[in-house]
Amino acid sequence: MQFVGEAELNDVRKDTRSKTYWRAMRLGAIPKVVFRWWAVLMALAGIAAVSLVGVLSFGCYGAALLLGRVRPLRDAYQFLSRAYDRFLDRLGKEVLRDSRDTPALRLMISLSLTVVPIFVIQLVLGKPRLLLAIAFYLSLYGLKFQRVVRMFSAKHLEAHRPQGYFSAKYDKVFGRYVEFFLGYFYGDLPELGRTVHVRLHHKENGGSDDTVSSSGYDRTSPLDFLWFLSDNIWTALGLAPYAYFKARGDEKNRRRMLWGMTRYYVYFGAVFIYDWRIGIVFVLVPLLCMNFIMAIAAWVQHAFCDPEHPEDYFANTVTIFDEVNFMNEGYHLCHHHRSGLHWAEMPAHLERIRDKMRESGSLVFRDLDFMELFFELTLLRRMDVLAEKLVPWEPMNHEQRLALLAKRTKPARAVSA
Repeated sequence: MQFVGEAELNDVRKDTRSKTYWRAMRLGAIPKVVFRWWAVLMALAGIAAVSLVGVLSFGCYGAALLLGRVRPLRDAYQFLSRAYDRFLDRLGKEVLRDSRDTPALRLMISLSLTVVPIFVIQLVLGKPRLLLAIAFYLSLYGLKFQRVVRMFSAKHLEAHRPQGYFSAKYDKVFGRYVEFFLGYFYGDLPELGRTVHVRLHHKENGGSDDTVSSSGYDRTSPLDFLWFLSDNIWTALGLAPYAYFKARGDEKNRRRMLWGMTRYYVYFGAVFIYDWRIGIVFVLVPLLCMNFIMAIAAWVQHAFCDPEHPEDYFANTVTIFDEVNFMNEGYHLCHHHRSGLHWAEMPAHLERIRDKMRESGSLVFRDLDFMELFFELTLLRRMDVLAEKLVPWEPMNHEQRLALLAKRTKPARAVSA
């Protein structure tokens, strides 16, 4: 094969031409190499940030279990919790469009009364305070990461509400309160929910053109997850979705994405200019953690695709039944099938699509949440455990379950356009 301009270089020694060509190629590849390794560095920093927060979250969870054995403390907590729930039930009927969304209201109030004042106090004091940082992380992520999981579900479902959670009387003040206000504290850019999740992810359904598709990776490989995590930073920063909408000529969503990125970048820069130490502890760490959490969700919610039909979302979308299942997040296939359906109606909808699920080979697990699925599938690689928790559509022995899981976690073939 002759390169353009090669004929004019015949009088130049071949070794010189070769050196010149390879030097030019290396220079052209430098930006890609820099971006790749910067993304890997962000992925490793995210793992470190999540590990730090995780030690705090699980450590305090253990302390809470010990305190829960003290009967007076346990009884007092249960009494206050029941009273608070009754108050929220009454408040939810007043301020929400649908009172069934009271669990999200509880989360919004809890975060507003903890995270927001802690952040404001830290800004007023200036120099970062260790106790404030600990209180901030515990308020954001909760014990055993339970609060951030609930926040993720609340933001997810809010994105699908054209008018958000609040009734018309309160919508002008609190419209999209989770994504467009609380999301800043979590490192979650505006429009990643309303625009990217709804207009991109639900259009592509985890397929090869989805910016958070995991089907091209080996979902049982920690190293593959590291590459996926490094790729996901471009989605977490809004750049990959922006490029997606621009390439398709979708001006409305491109402009939305640009405006959301601009707002968050201004917030990020303003805090760092005010005090770079506060910026690292209260802004950068949550952003890195959110990238990790987003990556885990995308990795496992569409982890078991059919290699022969990787674009079939009935096959590649996982359903799980766990003890908590906050706002029925585990009914993920039902959500993809009818994204506008209220979360409280998902169990009934699953019964309506059961035959289609069986036909497509959709996978269902019991006694498992998405975080546990990630640990068992990718970090611990305990396929025996997943085989036991798999709910097959027809009788299968243990070896058949293992073979099915192995087949459905291999990297999918590329789909031709």
